[in-house]
Amino acid sequence: MIEAILTIGGIGFISSLGLGLAAKKFAVYVDPKTGAVEQALPGVNCGACGFTGCRGFAEAVVAGEAETNGCLVGGETVALAVAQLMGVEAKPVAKLVARLRCQGGRDKSRLKYHYLGIDDCQAANLVAGGDKACSFGCLGLGSCVAVCPVKAVSINADGLAVVDGGLCIGCGKCVASCPKRVIQLVPQEQQVTVLCNSIDKGPLVRKQCQVGCIGCMMCKKVCPAEAVTVDKFLARIDPQKCTTCGECVKKCPTKCILMK
Repeated sequence: MIEAILTIGGIGFISSLGLGLAAKKFAVYVDPKTGAVEQALPGVNCGACGFTGCRGFAEAVVAGEAETNGCLVGGETVALAVAQLMGVEAKPVAKLVARLRCQGGRDKSRLKYHYLGIDDCQAANLVAGGDKACSFGCLGLGSCVAVCPVKAVSINADGLAVVDGGLCIGCGKCVASCPKRVIQLVPQEQQVTVLCNSIDKGPLVRKQCQVGCIGCMMCKKVCPAEAVTVDKFLARIDPQKCTTCGECVKKCPTKCILMK
């Protein structure tokens, strides 16, 4: 009986000793700063920073693989806190928001057929590029809604995606989910936007949509700051040059340029 107890006790002692040595040998050092940085983050684990949750971002910051201002949800407050923990100067946060470059809802754009498939833009796009005559327009089936981590995107009655700029964190997930690439990230302070994504020629655009860009050059001609260019029949505005004078908005014949 005593021999059995001693044997079992010896086995337990040797096993615990082995486990202790193994734990020491294979231990992974965790920088205390990692926990501190993680505590300073919002904890929503949205992945908008490009890493697997807040822990992943904290580890990347401490390892020097991510900028201290990479948390889009936290904004400037969190960026400042993380920078202080890392002992570096805080960098400004470039706030970006998603914006839909399309106004061609069901009432303003022509349809090719009546789609009866599942409510998913990726799936609809596989069927002849979707039901819209304009091959660049929003399909309005909510793929962007499904991937938004903060519920900033919805679909309105006209079948268009609507982004709540106050909720949007600029993660870009809606951009990546859209098969038409009709959503883009723009600086939050950008006031003037071309709400069209079509690069078709003007005559074709007019047949497809009432509010599409026809590449007429009128916006470019009246812009005093030379902030407007027209590339592939689509007007584009440089936010760095734009003075928000509104001349392009007034002159656009299809009203596809909007001032916020």
